[in-house]
Amino acid sequence: MGRNILVVEDDHNISDLIQMYLVKEGFDVRLAADGGKALEEFGRQVPDLILLDIMLPVMDGWAVCARIREVSKVPIIMLTAKGEVTDRIHGLEMGADDYIIKPFEMKELIARINAVLRRTEIPVDTSKRLTFDKLSIDLDSYQLVVDGKKVDTPPKELELLYHLANTPNRVYTRNQLLDEVWGFDYFGDSRTVDVHIKRLREKVENVSDQWSLKTVWGVGYKFELAGADKT
Repeated sequence: MGRNILVVEDDHNISDLIQMYLVKEGFDVRLAADGGKALEEFGRQVPDLILLDIMLPVMDGWAVCARIREVSKVPIIMLTAKGEVTDRIHGLEMGADDYIIKPFEMKELIARINAVLRRTEIPVDTSKRLTFDKLSIDLDSYQLVVDGKKVDTPPKELELLYHLANTPNRVYTRNQLLDEVWGFDYFGDSRTVDVHIKRLREKVENVSDQWSLKTVWGVGYKFELAGADKT
């Protein structure tokens, strides 16, 4: 049985074409023509990946993405004719894993799908949990615990914090974080990293004097340890 892809697109010509190519590549494909149907299909069976158009009847792609991100970290690739930088930033901040602009080549779409699926696969025998003083970052269960309390955190924020904390004291540029956390060629400004860091700081700042999220001016960010050991 192939990987299951949910295609949410109201243009039947486009969705039928995508379905034809994906089936040829060995994927199982389900179609939804509006945002409401997308959530129904998602509730019926969680797919391995969602291709999500933004301009949809009933409920737009932004709203669908937000609703899904409340309950799942399933990979989402946004499909849209919008090409403005602000739209791409918004998509990433909403929790999308990739963003492809229409018109696109089917070969590129399939390559993006395969790349996102590879990035989001976590081997079952690999634990992705980091523990510091008053801080636990768990990518296996996608949970953040701060000072003994579970803190609701969007998937991309948690992945960003994990990436920084997994190599403490290493300085990352914004572009490195976009490439290594979001994992695709990003053609726009890097403000989305700043936004995610700001939101993370609101959740973890001043909890412990043994670690902190630091800005390295003119360079980027790091997770700084001050004598605490990572376990």
